[in-house]
Amino acid sequence: MRYELLIASRYLTAKRREKFISIISLISILGVAVGVCALIVVIGVMSGFDNELRDKIIGANSHLVVEQEGGIDDPAAAIGKIRAASPEVVSVSPFLDGQVFAKIGESMQSLVVRGIVPEEEAKVSKVASYVKTGSIYGAKDRGMLIGSELALRFGLKTGDIISVVSPVDGASTDFKVAGIFNSGYYEYDSGLAFVGLKDAQGLFDAGDRVGGLSVRIRDVYMAQALRAELQGQLKFPYYVRSWIDLNKSLFAALKLEKLAMFWILALIVAVACLNIASTLIMVVTEKTRDIGILKSIGATRNSVMAIFTLQGFIVGLVGTTLGVAGGLGLGYLLEKYQFIKLPRDTYYIDRFPVDIQAGDVAAIIVAALAVSLLACIYPAWKASRLNPVDALRYE
Repeated sequence: MRYELLIASRYLTAKRREKFISIISLISILGVAVGVCALIVVIGVMSGFDNELRDKIIGANSHLVVEQEGGIDDPAAAIGKIRAASPEVVSVSPFLDGQVFAKIGESMQSLVVRGIVPEEEAKVSKVASYVKTGSIYGAKDRGMLIGSELALRFGLKTGDIISVVSPVDGASTDFKVAGIFNSGYYEYDSGLAFVGLKDAQGLFDAGDRVGGLSVRIRDVYMAQALRAELQGQLKFPYYVRSWIDLNKSLFAALKLEKLAMFWILALIVAVACLNIASTLIMVVTEKTRDIGILKSIGATRNSVMAIFTLQGFIVGLVGTTLGVAGGLGLGYLLEKYQFIKLPRDTYYIDRFPVDIQAGDVAAIIVAALAVSLLACIYPAWKASRLNPVDALRYE
């Protein structure tokens, strides 16, 4: 062990005459720990929200959507073109959706009705796995899948009748509740219903037209690259959008919020590191005689600077270590026991998601240690500039 590290550790562990300095050192350690812990938990929660919303959105939708102004008149030909365009395409399913009013008992409710081919839809989205009562295959022959929130609000169960008013001619069509799904995404569970494609075409007087084609690809994160490739193959009048395009504003807002929270909470670490600087300044004042002795027996300015830099850095390192342990532990408890519940109508999801990523933790550790190191430089530099004659003059 180099003597600089030995002396720095002795200064931290030895009982000083100035107990106040020891208390400030402890406060500095706790400050760094609290800041790092808060950063890890909050950034983990932000990442969790991002991932959770992404899963919910992708789960009820496809990776890519191919549409045409006014609808696609020949979906079979378009499906053939899409399948031939790239080997990354796994499956394609037609859909037709629109806004309707539904009469449930004595109440009127606005709904988005999406017409699907159940056998094909099960291949492009996770809707089939979301169905808790009934089956996705009930979405045909005037059968309807409704969300759990809608069912709960109106006390609906399988077999009940919902009258849907056509937006084209105002005619009312009765649908039987064939299943209830729960995606965990409030907007879908409260305002989206699935029916058979033929039923939707009749409801919207669309003939054989479909509103678009849902496309599932092998790698969801290649959606943007595949979007460009498909657009180049299909050309006008088709236009292709990815799940990222369809929710660009939401994910951009989440990314910005995550970045803002990082810098706001980083201020906690910065304040704690200012405590490290003030502690070192007082230590330098207290250890003036020691510095003079060290210099008189041959210690260089760099060695003296290293001693006090290491002392402050150790405080930052201990605080960061405790903060990482606390943040990972608290994140694990939040994720495992879910003791914080969220109102789904406000936050879209019903649980408190936590996704602590190794990259985020590494960035937080590096930032905390870097700020801790920067806080040590000025006090250590002042100590290194101390003249040993002045330090020992009155000893």
